[in-house]
Amino acid sequence: MRSLKGVEVKGKRVLLRTSLNVPILPDGSVGDEFRLKRDLPTIEFLANEGAKIILVGYLGRKGETLAPVATALQKLLPAIKISFTSDPVQSVGAHIEQLPQGECLMLENMRRENGEESDDPALVAELAKLADLFVDDAFAEAHRAYASDWGVAKLLPSYAGFLMEEEVARLSPALTPPAGALAIVGGAKFETKQPLLEKLLGTYPEILLGGALATDLLKARGMPVGASLTSKDPVPVSLAEDERIILPIDLVVENASGVSRTIHTGDVRTDERIVDAGPATIAAWVEKIKNAKFVLWNGPLGVYEKGYVAGTDALAKAITESSCVAVLGGGDTAAALAQFTFDPARVFISTGGGAMLEFLAQGGSLPGVDVLKN
Repeated sequence: MRSLKGVEVKGKRVLLRTSLNVPILPDGSVGDEFRLKRDLPTIEFLANEGAKIILVGYLGRKGETLAPVATALQKLLPAIKISFTSDPVQSVGAHIEQLPQGECLMLENMRRENGEESDDPALVAELAKLADLFVDDAFAEAHRAYASDWGVAKLLPSYAGFLMEEEVARLSPALTPPAGALAIVGGAKFETKQPLLEKLLGTYPEILLGGALATDLLKARGMPVGASLTSKDPVPVSLAEDERIILPIDLVVENASGVSRTIHTGDVRTDERIVDAGPATIAAWVEKIKNAKFVLWNGPLGVYEKGYVAGTDALAKAITESSCVAVLGGGDTAAALAQFTFDPARVFISTGGGAMLEFLAQGGSLPGVDVLKN
């Protein structure tokens, strides 16, 4: 990709696409600053080099305002003034003309703009008029061909931000892992992760499958899953019968009254739902991590948001204590790992959930990555 390093930006208007899609708490504050903190090196570089920075991104799916995100970012960057405008793209030109060098102006949620998600040429042209060059640092949205990333990158001199470069550099080894590598995939939505599983089976000796994905495979293999969450589409026979996909040997289940128990896989009652991997499974998978040279992991083993965290947290702890190189992604996976101290040179947490999955499934190709390549 075209790197931002060495590019002259002093006095130039730089349209910077960052990942501003962070959780907002009921009181209106930002609930998790992980993605914002990963954006800081690129923002600081541009500000220190005297650029006029125009920050763009989106939040949520209902057009929520980015005002609290601007407030949170200002607290993280007290030395750099960050302004915010709720004006539409067509009306922000005057704000940008008055923007001093080394300062930032955050535009309102791009999902409020007609044509953002459809990459409308008219919106792309309006965005391109605002800047002299474009920098994309939003790997988490690089799988979307939207106006504010893929579209504008084709009209302006465009470069990868430092986070975008790091994401691609650290995730790429997972495409061709060394011998003794281990893949762990959890979470839900089998239909979205099927391409990844099929891709990984070509390069990894085995895949440990947890979460609702494991439930889908258990059902496909004729095992009872009770009232557990399952996908609507059936699992292909080729995956259901592949012995390289390893499922839990015991489970934690919960009944309709909220009472939980640990069982052998296959003993799920009709009124119970699977909520986590069991202790025997966790112990066995921890040993696999200890013996692995490289670990790729995306998605929790249990219903993490409901407090069933034992399996996910145990694997996260094992990774921090092992000597393996690890690449992880997904919000719950990142949250589990954040509880422990680890060497970031050895363990990398991606800011991308869906983007990470698609990057791996597509062999390193994403719209927002490919458009920045020489």
